[in-house]
Amino acid sequence: FTGLERVGGVDLSYIKGDDTRACASLVVLSYPALEVLYEDCRMVAGSAPSVVGGFSFLTGPASLFIEVALGAQETTFIFLLFQVLLVDGNGLLHPRGFGVACHLGVLTDLPCVGVAKNLLHVDGLVRDEGHREQIRSLQRAGDTFPLTGTSGRVLGMVLRSYNSSRPLYISVGHRVCLQTAVRLVKSCCRYRIPEPIRQVQSR
Repeated sequence: FTGLERVGGVDLSYIKGDDTRACASLVVLSYPALEVLYEDCRMVAGSAPSVVGGFSFLTGPASLFIEVALGAQETTFIFLLFQVLLVDGNGLLHPRGFGVACHLGVLTDLPCVGVAKNLLHVDGLVRDEGHREQIRSLQRAGDTFPLTGTSGRVLGMVLRSYNSSRPLYISVGHRVCLQTAVRLVKSCCRYRIPEPIRQVQSR
């Protein structure tokens, strides 16, 4: 990753019992040291997602999330803050083929990677016994297998990121290929969850 110095992590969490307010959080870490350089957490008003799979379907514009979470009045500030964004959610691995990692990627025109903890039922992909058997075949940290839908398209990659039996589901968001996305997530993992997302979720 020549020239990569700053990796962002972003998360949106709804307040328990209140589907009209959410906390938008962002951290930016140095790369490859993975030290926190910047953090921000703001309350965002909006309705809960009506479709499973991410907050790109908020009734309020997702651009509000970008503006509030980054504290940015100028689009150029986004480019100064991070060079690539890891998103707690999905990219192409989504029922509509356009998850939150895609949405934020288009808004920022920066590379975005979707990192999910659970498999969405997309294009014939299901968490059945066959899928669980493939997960059990991941013996070491860094082992992967592709998620190929009934259409024949590879929609993402299952990654054993650490010494954990619970894998991650990596998918392309914007301006990054799947192989690079997986390599980046691997390089950001000190534990099961890649550090940019682990740090943002601890805020």
